[in-house]
Amino acid sequence: MIDHAHDLDCVREATERLLTAVAELDNASLAEPSRLPGWTRGHVLAHLSRNADALVNVLEGRPMYASAAARDGDIEEGAARSLDVQLSDLRESAARFQELGAAPADWARTVELRNGVTDSAARVPFRRWAEVDLHHVDLGIGYELEDLPAEFTEREIDFLTQRFARHKDVPSTGLTSGSGRAWTTGGGAPGGPVEVEGTAPDLLGWLAGRRDGSRLTVRGGDLPQLPPL
Repeated sequence: MIDHAHDLDCVREATERLLTAVAELDNASLAEPSRLPGWTRGHVLAHLSRNADALVNVLEGRPMYASAAARDGDIEEGAARSLDVQLSDLRESAARFQELGAAPADWARTVELRNGVTDSAARVPFRRWAEVDLHHVDLGIGYELEDLPAEFTEREIDFLTQRFARHKDVPSTGLTSGSGRAWTTGGGAPGGPVEVEGTAPDLLGWLAGRRDGSRLTVRGGDLPQLPPL
């Protein structure tokens, strides 16, 4: 069972880690490339702020973004802002999300995200946690997949393997971590079963498109090419 209150606490902790790390940067470093193609660190930070507001929209029953073009425009417009403005926006948008999350609500209700995707309201805090912690890694400022909380890593692997389950482009695939945890995914494409083994951070990196999977051990075929998130 999803504990949204626990996840909200984890979002708060992840946000504080992010704010503390970003506060050590300077304006010049925000203009440098992030690990996401085509985005500077400033783009990543602007996205994180607008994502917090977008998830407030979701929880309040409004469209997540006015449009795809509006989403992209807001990120582009916010990318070049100075460090102090970025930090203020991150803090304030995060506070709005936390304030709404603390209010009484029907957390069992279904909400709509982008592109017609639906989910339970209770899972929204975990979705925000993923945004904050994975994009912290994407900044390329010393926070790596190995630094993620173990709980988050295993739960995000759970989430992503469910997302790719029965996907038409992914053959049946079994994953095993060094700790002995096992998952299955794919199954909608011919071939397999493919067995993939590695550390939990490396498995997450491959599933989330943050690593190429070269450090994974693969048996029964080639490492599947996963669709973009």
